Amino acid sequence: MSDLNGLLEDLGPAWSGALVFVVTVLLSLVIHRLLTRGIDGADGQRHTGRQVGRFASVAVFVLGSLWALRVSGLEVGPLLGAMGVGGIAVAFAAQDLLQNFLAGLLIQARRPFKVGDQITSLDYEGTVLDIDLRATRLRTYDGLDVVLPNAEVLRHPIVNHTRTPLRRTTLVVGVAYDTDLALAQRVLIESLAGLDELQATPTPKAWAQEFGESAITFAVMFWHASDMASTWAARSAAAMAVKRGLDRAGVQIPFPQRVVRHVTPQEGQDAPG
Repeated sequence: MSDLNGLLEDLGPAWSGALVFVVTVLLSLVIHRLLTRGIDGADGQRHTGRQVGRFASVAVFVLGSLWALRVSGLEVGPLLGAMGVGGIAVAFAAQDLLQNFLAGLLIQARRPFKVGDQITSLDYEGTVLDIDLRATRLRTYDGLDVVLPNAEVLRHPIVNHTRTPLRRTTLVVGVAYDTDLALAQRVLIESLAGLDELQATPTPKAWAQEFGESAITFAVMFWHASDMASTWAARSAAAMAVKRGLDRAGVQIPFPQRVVRHVTPQEGQDAPG
């Protein structure tokens, strides 16, 4: 330590301050890299180390800069006093930043999602691009970048569409009231057999669901890969296959219908209503 003080005295205040500042910058970069590698390790999907490294590097940079000012001969006492007075205001202003930082750490610890997952949060759907100190960044399916505050993401429900490899989709299909329901059920299931976009196991199912206004509806259920592109491809392939199968079997998919009765009033009576 005495050698370091002697070196700084030999260089003079200005050069000593510059040297301390350069060392501070290098040290902050090294700390950031070491913490990132040490905490995240080989798991490229974890970002806890990167966030902690950023926080630590900023702290080292601030403290080192103050030391550089002091070594340069500048009075840091008034600056620290001003920082102390303004610290309360800064603390109130930084509440959201601190909440988002802690929420980011909790997201990394609990891992409800990771970079590359497709999620729904705060009414936004997309692929997770990054999780930093303040926010989670999504790329929506329309190609837009959305930045979501970490605290809000953690406070609201999160749907991770790709956490599991498979996902089930339900397609609602209506048939006419005079349809043989057993035949319709068999046609619906057989129509989905062999489609590349669907999983063979679990096997597709078709269940009579309800009596609608103009049709008896079936819930056609099938499994497919969980990412959104596969979801849309599976729904499209299933819908087209079901339509072809019902047409071949002569099963009608009815249009919405409404029966209107027109009552003609008898002579001497007023029209109703």
